[in-house]
Amino acid sequence: MPARAAERDAVAYDVVVLAGGAARRLGGVDKPGVRVGGRALLDRVLDAAAGACRTVVVADPRPTARPVRWAREEPPGGGPVAALGAGLALTAAEHVVVLSADLPFLRPATVRELAGTLAGGGADGVLLTDPDGRDQPLVAAYRTAALRRELAVLDQEHGGLSGQSLRRLTAGLDLTRVPGDVASFDCDTWDDIADARARIREHEHVLDEWISAVKDELGIDLDVDTGVLLDLARDAAHGVARPAAPLTTFLVGYAAAQGGGGPEAVAEASRKAAALALRWAEEEAREEAEATDPKAAPPGPGPAPDVRPGAGPDAG
Repeated sequence: MPARAAERDAVAYDVVVLAGGAARRLGGVDKPGVRVGGRALLDRVLDAAAGACRTVVVADPRPTARPVRWAREEPPGGGPVAALGAGLALTAAEHVVVLSADLPFLRPATVRELAGTLAGGGADGVLLTDPDGRDQPLVAAYRTAALRRELAVLDQEHGGLSGQSLRRLTAGLDLTRVPGDVASFDCDTWDDIADARARIREHEHVLDEWISAVKDELGIDLDVDTGVLLDLARDAAHGVARPAAPLTTFLVGYAAAQGGGGPEAVAEASRKAAALALRWAEEEAREEAEATDPKAAPPGPGPAPDVRPGAGPDAG
C-alpha cells in the first residue's frame, strides 16, 4: 500500500448513523430494517462503518449485526439536526463520519476516504455529492469541533435543535465536495428499494453481496481472499470431482477455525488443500496416460522401489 493511502486508512474516526426518521415516503415503514440483498439497510451501513473507533446509532435500540451505542434526540422525531446533536454527544474522536441508515451501496473504502481526505486537508468537512451535484450531508466526514460549534450556534439562535435543517447547519462550514454517485444512492421510495435490489443481483455484484450476507447471517467478521477460495474450489472440482468443491472449502474453513480463524489461517489451509488437489489431478493424469501408452506418461515420481527383503534382480 502506498504511504499516502496507508496514512489515510490509519485515520481515527467515530461514526454517527441517523436511523430514526419517519420514512413517510415509504408509508411509515421501518426503513432501517428493510432488507436489500438479504441484509437490513442499517446493517449494510454499519458494515461500511466497521473501521470506526466508536459507532453511535440515533434511533430506538434494535438487534444489529455489529455492536453499537444508542442515542435518541429529545423529543424523538425532532429531525436530523437534533438527532445529530444527540449522537455527537457520545463521540470522542477528532473526526466523525455522519451517515444516514439507507445507503445500500456504501462501502468501507468510501468511509475511509471521507475521513482520510478530511484529515489530510484544512476543511471543516468532506461530503459526497450525488450524480446531479447535490450535497449529501449525511454521507460526510466532519471535524467534531466544527460540528459542535455550529450546533451550539443553532441551539442558541433558535432555542433548540428540533426542526432545524441540515442545510442551515452546514452553511457555516467550510466543505470539500467529492463525487459519489453510487455510494450516495439512498432509498427514499419503494422504487429506490426495487432499484437497489435489482442492482445488487447483477452478475458483477452478486457474489460479493452474497458473501457479505452470509457472513452477517452467521455472525462472521472475517475478510479473506475469495479469489484463493474460488481457485481452490475450481481445482477440487476439476481434479477430483464436482462435489469436492463445496466440501473442500467447508473443510478449509473448519481447519482455519481450528488454526485460529484469521485470514492467515484460511490462506494456509487453502494452500495445503490446493496443493493436494493438484497432486491428485497429476496422479490421475499419469495413471490414465500409463494405461494407454506407458511411454507417454507425464513426468513425475514413479512407484516406490521394491525394498522388501530378498527383492531385486538377483533374488530367487
